[in-house]
Amino acid sequence: MTSALLTTEAFQDRHLGTAPADRAAMLQALGYPTLQALIEAVIPATIRSGHTLNLPPAEDEPAVLERLKSLAAQNEVYRSYIGQGYYGTHTPTVILRNILENPGWYTQYTPYQAEIAQGRLEMLLNFQTLVTDLTGLAIANASLLDEGTAAAEAMQLAHAVTRTKQLGDAFFVDHGVHPQTLAVLTTRAEPLGIELVVGDYQETGFDKSFFGALVQYPTSEGSVEDYRALTDQLHAHGALVIAATDLLALTLLTPPGDWGADVAIGSAQRFGVPMGYGGPHAAFFATQEAYKRLLPGRLIGVSLDAQGNTAYRLALQTREQHIRREKATSNICTAQVLLANIAAAYAIYHGPEGLRRIAQRVHAQAVTLGAGLKQLGFYVRHTHYFDTLTVELGDNAQNRQQQLRQAALAARINFAYNDDGSVGISLDETVRLTDLQAILAVFAQVSGAGDRRVDLLPLANQLSFAFPEAFARQSSYLRHPVFHQYHTEHELLRYLKRLENKDLSLAHSMIPLGSCTMKLNATTEMVPVTFPAFGNLHPFVPAAQAKGYHQLFAELETYLAEVTGFAAVSLQPNSGAQGEYTGLMVIRAYHRARGQGHRNVALIPASAHGTNPASAVMAGMKVVVVGTDANGNIDLADLTAKAQQHSDQLAALMITYPSTHGVFEAAVRDICALIHRHGGQVYMDGANLNAQVGLTSPGFLGADVCHLNLHKTFCIPHGGGGPGMGPIGVAAHLAPFLPTHPLVKTGGEAGISPVSAAPWGSASILLISYTYIRLMGGAGLTEATRNAILNANYIQHRLAPHYPVLYTGENGRVAHELILDLRPFKQSAGVEVEDVAKRLMDYGFHAPTVSFPVAGTLMIEPTESESLAELDRFCEAMIAIRAEIQAIAEGRADAKDNVLKNAPHTQAMALADSWSHPYTREQAVFPLPWVRERKFWPSVARVDSTYGDRNLVCTCPDVESYAAASAAPALATA
Repeated sequence: MTSALLTTEAFQDRHLGTAPADRAAMLQALGYPTLQALIEAVIPATIRSGHTLNLPPAEDEPAVLERLKSLAAQNEVYRSYIGQGYYGTHTPTVILRNILENPGWYTQYTPYQAEIAQGRLEMLLNFQTLVTDLTGLAIANASLLDEGTAAAEAMQLAHAVTRTKQLGDAFFVDHGVHPQTLAVLTTRAEPLGIELVVGDYQETGFDKSFFGALVQYPTSEGSVEDYRALTDQLHAHGALVIAATDLLALTLLTPPGDWGADVAIGSAQRFGVPMGYGGPHAAFFATQEAYKRLLPGRLIGVSLDAQGNTAYRLALQTREQHIRREKATSNICTAQVLLANIAAAYAIYHGPEGLRRIAQRVHAQAVTLGAGLKQLGFYVRHTHYFDTLTVELGDNAQNRQQQLRQAALAARINFAYNDDGSVGISLDETVRLTDLQAILAVFAQVSGAGDRRVDLLPLANQLSFAFPEAFARQSSYLRHPVFHQYHTEHELLRYLKRLENKDLSLAHSMIPLGSCTMKLNATTEMVPVTFPAFGNLHPFVPAAQAKGYHQLFAELETYLAEVTGFAAVSLQPNSGAQGEYTGLMVIRAYHRARGQGHRNVALIPASAHGTNPASAVMAGMKVVVVGTDANGNIDLADLTAKAQQHSDQLAALMITYPSTHGVFEAAVRDICALIHRHGGQVYMDGANLNAQVGLTSPGFLGADVCHLNLHKTFCIPHGGGGPGMGPIGVAAHLAPFLPTHPLVKTGGEAGISPVSAAPWGSASILLISYTYIRLMGGAGLTEATRNAILNANYIQHRLAPHYPVLYTGENGRVAHELILDLRPFKQSAGVEVEDVAKRLMDYGFHAPTVSFPVAGTLMIEPTESESLAELDRFCEAMIAIRAEIQAIAEGRADAKDNVLKNAPHTQAMALADSWSHPYTREQAVFPLPWVRERKFWPSVARVDSTYGDRNLVCTCPDVESYAAASAAPALATA
């Protein structure tokens, strides 16, 4: 039969966890004849769009990989010396294979459950130690999104710190700062009432009108400047100084903390992370101990577990947005964990001396190249530089620059071309002697020297590469043993494997976190990320060299617009929180363009994600909270009253759909219409889009803008807590206001200034979502949504007899997630929701979302990717835990010494010589028969978070601590 010739393997069957027979059995258990009948019971008829997704038909995996290879072939990887925060780097292959390409590292969730996240927590502590040591500051976070947004976060920290010092709202930015950083600062400053003053730090008089200043060290042009006088001047008024800096340069240069900087920020990209046309990369942020409670993002701290052993955890501001909401100091609730892990591993592999050797080689090449350019008659603008030269071309500079550009392109070389006619050349660890000769050959053509060759080795023998004493680093760094023990591949491989084995990931079991959509990250989706033609592209190369990327962007924007029902998409926001902020800033620009800039009220339901109100405040809006009713829906009476009350000032409603309570609210279209009648716009949080795709859409529901968590619905892995992506889709009237970029054309004709440092955010991981859509097609994406809803309702069916399900829809059904109410067990058995979360570890599972959106609850989302066997195992674990709770309630188990209160149980506990508990070791560690063959051992017992916050330690102890500690725990000496 001819059909046999045309049959291919359908990826959909690989992505969906349940087989057709399993789905039939699940539907029978639920009492529905077909999956469509269930969908009709779950989603009100007025909500279902009836629209069939107009997407390309599904392709099999080999075909999609061939498509991606053809896109990669359209990119041309020239030698790029553009710099400006992005550099070529060698990712050690042991790190490439064992972290970046390893699902044991990239499919982990954010380390909220510390006991099963000790591996990446340790590596993030290494990252924090790396940053504090090199910057000379006391405390660092576990990374931020990119250098531009890190600078903006630092500006906000300085503003918050100085609020009580009677300083003004002016913030100085030196003209040596990277242009994309200045552009992001411009976006972030204006809504907060901060006045940016851009100029030369040597020519600006600083008084009490300034609360802070940002300088680049070395500058974007490469100059190494002495900022001591500047810091003295600003500190005299109580203002703060922020240094945007380079970790590799700091192995040779005086660290910012030593010359008085209060904050140091930058990018760790050149520590082994490919450029990837802009991202993802790990930014760093270090500051003084005094500002630790204002530090944005995540902070890893050292604590003790229940057995007195050292353990790591998220410290201080864990999920602070969900606690402080509109009073949060930042809306960033994520980090670039996977990339920070790579950067830390890179530093561990090379060690302090290896990093110094790399830096010395790069610097020596720059000095030698500068001398060679002088021999050709060119002038190098700055006296002291690390890796970047700014070359002046002499008379008729603009014409000569154009000649140089053409000669460079012919030699497949990219430089940075400055508006004043000068040329920037930034070197990196990938540069060889032949590359320097090729650069000089291009300049020789413009100088008139023709084929004249500069002999570099004899020239280098005549040069000094040492920095003057004022700039040369005197302090030691990376003294902790971890940076000295793993310099051979064998030892690093074993270290990485030891850390990986401490962490539970999707490679072990389902991670049923509500709202976080921990679905399959298929291997085929991940493969193109490390194609060199995608990874080795600088974000500011000419567009003609990135045709493959641009075709991918255009297609992906079209696909996402179709899925969301919107007219246009911006791919720039590089996290969900960034997407929220971007959507609100676009709404703000729209109101201003219509002469209604006074609209500044954001209505936000009490059940919304905590990043929502934090984002609204950052966008210059006033938050008004709307209540929810007994069923978890928006209180329509309260919403109507507040929309009326604030009608003249109403800017936006922020809404999550399905609701944060896991329910399709029937009134959502009426809600959107109500907001529009009062002149506002509807922002839809895309966290729960996995329940919409192919069945309804934000555009159909009446929303005006929606951000999409590509790391949820569209399969970008969570990476242990990052990277993520948060593009926004907008209706046609908002399309003109999509974000632009100062160096690359993108966005709308009246677009807001950029929200991220790179034009398309974390461009290289967009490949993952593109691949997923091409593999699934419109029908496959729709079927994924339907199966996600089926799986959630199956879990509801199995667990409802044992646990109260807090919210359901009109027909008693849930959407793609459900909330179990554990609050009654506190009274009946003294069991907290945390006890259940920790006990699940003994069964080999990561806990569902704990105490969000309602304290004392678990929010469960199985996704479409889990098999019926895995769903049943999870349900069996939860049912068994319910029996353990009942045993406590009935007095058959001790109220204080029981399997829940002592969970999780480690291997060391199980193998201890003595066992004093009233339950058996078997009950503790093998509570169900199937656990034995699938056992995952938590590496530490329950972590004492309170101790960790009272005794805050956020870096690896130094070598003296280890020498002095002897048999005592390292923490005791830290």
